[in-house]
Amino acid sequence: MQATTHLCPCCGKPRSIAHLLELYERNFRLLERLLPEMDIPFDAAVSRSASDCPLHLQVTDRDRYTLNLRLTYEFTDENGMRRQPDLWIRVYRDAGVAEALQCSQRPPWLAADEADPAAHAFLSEQWRRNLMLNKWLEYLLEHGHGFGMSERPRVAAAV
Repeated sequence: MQATTHLCPCCGKPRSIAHLLELYERNFRLLERLLPEMDIPFDAAVSRSASDCPLHLQVTDRDRYTLNLRLTYEFTDENGMRRQPDLWIRVYRDAGVAEALQCSQRPPWLAADEADPAAHAFLSEQWRRNLMLNKWLEYLLEHGHGFGMSERPRVAAAV
């Protein structure tokens, strides 16, 4: 196994859990710009941009410390509606990190230590999703998307 296969493409640092958490922190800061109010008082909203597709946000779960969201574009064609990209994100408000999830539950950690092949497989999948989230959030912000006061629904979510 070559060491270069486990380097981060954005900065060249070795892929590690600590570096993955740094990526989660960057994702949180970008998400804060897109969604300045982390105690979201609504369940769904659409952000519109003059240069991009409408961005759909849905809150799928919330509690005191975490917020689970879904960010997606929705396309309708002859096969019906499809979502792409369709990212499920868990925001840890107390820790200031945001993690892209494949689905509503994070896959279990199966590795005994970082040298275990299961650890590399887990980290590779986490890197892929979270780098994609990072780049997409940057793209969305560059195109003027946001869910600030002017873009959010005026009806509060049911408590």
